[in-house]
Amino acid sequence: MNKITFMGAGSTVFVRNVLGDCMCTESLRDWEFALYDIDPVRLQESFEIISAMNETKGGHGKVTAYLGVENRKEALRGARFVVNAIQVGLYDPCTIIDFEVPKKYGLRQTIGDTLGIGGIMRALRTIPVMDDFARDMQEVCPDALFLNYTNPMAMLSGYMQRYTGIETVGLCHSVQVCSEFLLKELGMEDKLEGRRERIAGINHMGWLLELRDKDGNDLYPEIRRRTKLALDAHLYGKTQDAPDWVEKTRHDLVRLDYIRRFGYYCTESSEHNSEYNMFYIKSKYPELIDRYHIPLD
Repeated sequence: MNKITFMGAGSTVFVRNVLGDCMCTESLRDWEFALYDIDPVRLQESFEIISAMNETKGGHGKVTAYLGVENRKEALRGARFVVNAIQVGLYDPCTIIDFEVPKKYGLRQTIGDTLGIGGIMRALRTIPVMDDFARDMQEVCPDALFLNYTNPMAMLSGYMQRYTGIETVGLCHSVQVCSEFLLKELGMEDKLEGRRERIAGINHMGWLLELRDKDGNDLYPEIRRRTKLALDAHLYGKTQDAPDWVEKTRHDLVRLDYIRRFGYYCTESSEHNSEYNMFYIKSKYPELIDRYHIPLD
């Protein structure tokens, strides 16, 4: 039986979505879905949910659970794909420290898990664990494809690609929901069904290069027109006769500003993107934070 191993299966919502999609895919639904975590309570919760989903889908697959480092090799043994979604150190205390220490010295962050001080610290505590994964994989499933969902995406995927013998691909779910989010916030829900899109770029900085409706019509001219309305309302106070949907764009102004500056929409959230470049979080221009509704710390 073919096998998919999910590392960090205590991330119940995430494992449900990823493996749920696998169970809905005919070529994958009769595989073994091996769940691995170091937290017994969360692992059991995920095991019960995934088992129930498997039964709902006809019980074609096999769901197994492996707890703790001592069972990690067995979880990985013979896997064709290994999905990684771990968080080393948890939110409390590690993520809190990632924010509080830089803030003490005037370095502010929005998410702090992809780059900058927070991303570096997260990478330093995560790389040793992933290196252990790689060593086990080289022994029990050397040909498996490692699918990394854990941040900091570039640092961790880069480490696996450069310093281990494991074939690695970095993934982010934002690509799948990018165009849907954009059309909904711009009041273009009628264009969702049958849409076609083309996305390219580096991980966490992909670009929606093309978006067409079911009849093949280019949606970008209307998207750019509506983007201007939204930015005029939020950045320049031109709210008279603004459509009702404009309010929904309040927390996505960074990506809409990308459309204004570069012509295209970016896959990752405005909260992430405000941290990725030099335009928005600037010590000499603190007013930009409120102007673009950027959540900090």
